[in-house]
Amino acid sequence: MSRRDPLAEYNRKRDFAKTAEPAGKRASGEGGNRFIVQKHEATRLHWDFRLEADGVLKSWAVTKGPSPDPEIKRLAVRTEDHPMAYADFEGVIPKGEYGGGTVMLWDRGTWAPVEGKSWKDIDQGHLHFTLEGERMKGEWLLIRLKPRPGEKRENWLLRKLEDEYAEEGDPLVQRCLTSVLTGRSMAEIAGDTKGAYSLKGKKGDAFTAEMTKAAKRNKAQARTRKSPARPPKFRAPQLATLVDAVPAGNGWMHEIKFDGYRALIAAAGGDVHVFTRTGLDWTEKFAPLVERLRALDLPPSLIDGEIVAYGKDGNPDFSALQAVLKRGHGSQTAKDALSLHAFDLLEIDGRDLTQLTNIERKERLEALLAEAAPPIHVADHVIGAGETLLKALCDAGQEGIISKSIDGKYASRRTRNWLKVKCTRRQEFVVIGWKKSSAKGRPFSSLLLAQNEQGKLIYKGNVGTGFDTDTLRDLASRMAKLERKSAPAEVGRVESRGVTWLEPKLVAEIAFAEFTADGNVRHGSFLGLREDKKARDVVPEKPAQAPATETVKITNRDRVIFDEGGQTKGELADYYEAIAGLMLPWAAGRPVSLVRCPQGRAKKCFFQKHDSGSFGPDVHHVPITEKDGGTEDYLYIENAAGLLACVQMGTIEFHGWGSKVADVEAPDRMVFDLDPDEGLDFADVKQAAKDIHDRLADIGLTSFAMLSGGKGVHVVVPLTPGHSWDAHKDFSKRFAEALSQAEPDRFVATMSKAKRKGKIFIDYLRNQRGSTAVLPYSARARAGAPVAVPIAWDELNAMKDAHPFSIDAAKKLIERASSKGLAGWGFAEQSLPDL
Repeated sequence: MSRRDPLAEYNRKRDFAKTAEPAGKRASGEGGNRFIVQKHEATRLHWDFRLEADGVLKSWAVTKGPSPDPEIKRLAVRTEDHPMAYADFEGVIPKGEYGGGTVMLWDRGTWAPVEGKSWKDIDQGHLHFTLEGERMKGEWLLIRLKPRPGEKRENWLLRKLEDEYAEEGDPLVQRCLTSVLTGRSMAEIAGDTKGAYSLKGKKGDAFTAEMTKAAKRNKAQARTRKSPARPPKFRAPQLATLVDAVPAGNGWMHEIKFDGYRALIAAAGGDVHVFTRTGLDWTEKFAPLVERLRALDLPPSLIDGEIVAYGKDGNPDFSALQAVLKRGHGSQTAKDALSLHAFDLLEIDGRDLTQLTNIERKERLEALLAEAAPPIHVADHVIGAGETLLKALCDAGQEGIISKSIDGKYASRRTRNWLKVKCTRRQEFVVIGWKKSSAKGRPFSSLLLAQNEQGKLIYKGNVGTGFDTDTLRDLASRMAKLERKSAPAEVGRVESRGVTWLEPKLVAEIAFAEFTADGNVRHGSFLGLREDKKARDVVPEKPAQAPATETVKITNRDRVIFDEGGQTKGELADYYEAIAGLMLPWAAGRPVSLVRCPQGRAKKCFFQKHDSGSFGPDVHHVPITEKDGGTEDYLYIENAAGLLACVQMGTIEFHGWGSKVADVEAPDRMVFDLDPDEGLDFADVKQAAKDIHDRLADIGLTSFAMLSGGKGVHVVVPLTPGHSWDAHKDFSKRFAEALSQAEPDRFVATMSKAKRKGKIFIDYLRNQRGSTAVLPYSARARAGAPVAVPIAWDELNAMKDAHPFSIDAAKKLIERASSKGLAGWGFAEQSLPDL
């Protein structure tokens, strides 16, 4: 690369009369520290990573794209410097020209060398830097590899370093499918043609172009149909019941109980509001967080969570949060840093999600916030093992845990579907007075506390510790405006001496060891004022008894169901009970067909989809109109008890419709089942699944992989309801046929055995009304008791077959399901292109 003209090589390779790329001219961008990433479908797909330095864009072609996983090192081939004008380029480079293909502006932002480093370190073969982009964030490293003899390319490695933005796997490449400049998919950028279209008979580029037209027309129609999006309205949050023990079993998911302010986030693009649990609009108080939420450009959503600040020990600390709010912060400095830990999703795009299970709403939240980065977090959870989590958090000095029933619905009140278990006792009290202090410069010695019981305030003792100088001054100022002559609660003569009484309006949060025999707090410590709660709502919290685990009785537990491995009916039931929390997001509220094998898988097995009433009260039915106009009752379940009731009746497999019982005519998931001919290797199936994933990504559709537990792979496409079954089937049929016509030696879209020899059948027929597909985590009635298992795309290569897990692996499946690579698996807010 010429020192005199760093863009000479760039200009030499391009004919600017044929390509729309900008001619090379050295310049400086605003601030001199821009970075961009362009997704580039040329001879092969890659991501061009470019950093502004010395008036140009220093460039590397990154194979497979940047990964936020520190364990994944990506090859980055150094290419010619590009002009600054290239930072805004998105479009198509003509075939035959250098780099011919589609270019998407995939990420953009600013970069900076770490302290003590410089962009000139590139000449030394390394660069240590930070990024602040829309997708890539945090600390990164570029290292040049030692060249091999005769090697002309300048090979580097791009690697994410361990920090708060690090994640497992490839979530950026797999989930971020559209342009940060225009919102278009690769196919939309590639095919900018007009007119009528059909996929019939189309191959290769022609197929891509036709799919693009469909996506573009669908978006245009959506824009004309919809009025400007508005954030959802506030609704009262669900509250947890205090218990004194962690509920046992895998029917519960457990989260950290954050020590902050409860917040409901109502968002629609750049219109974001933060509400307290009582409905106060505190958007301005949390301005830095609001800016981060605006940048996510969320669809109309109502998110439940907790806003926290961190104490000196690194834990969420209510007192630290109070201090930040008192100062009034204008920026997200280290001292004033706030974080949002989101833990529920109540509404999205006008759809009320509160009647979905706790675990499904959590999965949808993870999918919605898949591109979020600190200080926006999705609260982690574990299934089962609540006692272990509580002990770890208590040992770390945190507040406690929230336990949520896997199958619970959301209700705007206090329920026993959410339970809280605290490490230390802490409650809210009304401040009803203060006592004078003999210490010089201290405005008061203690506060008198009360709570509402049976319609009146009851005195609950004093608190005299936990105040720093600023807090003492602030409280004295507030209390001076609330003084009154009489006590607002009945207080003993001794306790009343020297007290200045107050109007009962201030609410304080107090940590304490226990209540004394006469009902007063013992060893209390002031944590802060709660401005999000009214004094009249402050009542005692008395621990309720943790609920006992209720299960369906399984008879004949020793009956062998799988002869090859000896697994019994009892072990199958134990598997479903353990895995229920992972399976219910797919099984609950969806018409199901069951594979029943009452005497074991090697004996007579049969499908059952209608309900004769023999399954008991935990298995429900929904009337569905059939093709002949008649109506039949179809089976569906809502919870773990429903799963077990089916197992008690001899069920091994669960297959689900592509829609929910709430609206069976509104499909919400599409499945492409890749069924290989007997002679094909599993490697062929894996490559086929990845190719279908890539073609779907080209038209802006996120897809997920699932090992079927048999011999194939399912490519799952979640969809927002709003289209018909006819459109659903038609799209899947055209997509499958287009692929089979584009590569007839690999794919076939017909069930004919004669035509499938040596090929992979793309089974799209599961996407018609009434058809079913095996549900994630369902056991299979096959040798070895295998199960259908969701996997991350970057796990697929390592899989030797489609049945690596059996019902014996419940514990391992639960552990792996909490990995970042599977967070939000199977959920995406996306619509079907209108064909």
